[in-house]
Amino acid sequence: MAYKITDACVNCGACEGECPVGAISEQGNVRVIDADTCVSCGACSAACPTEAIIED
Repeated sequence: MAYKITDACVNCGACEGECPVGAISEQGNVRVIDADTCVSCGACSAACPTEAIIED
């Protein structure tokens, strides 16, 4: 099950560096997770200061 980034994202980028497979990128002033690349490790969710990353 992949993770997704909700509207609570403030685009701080804390999650992107934590992703071991590079599934997170910036698109249009928000971060997005590529569900096909995500390995559901949860590292991004743990790093998010606004708890904007949830299991999809």
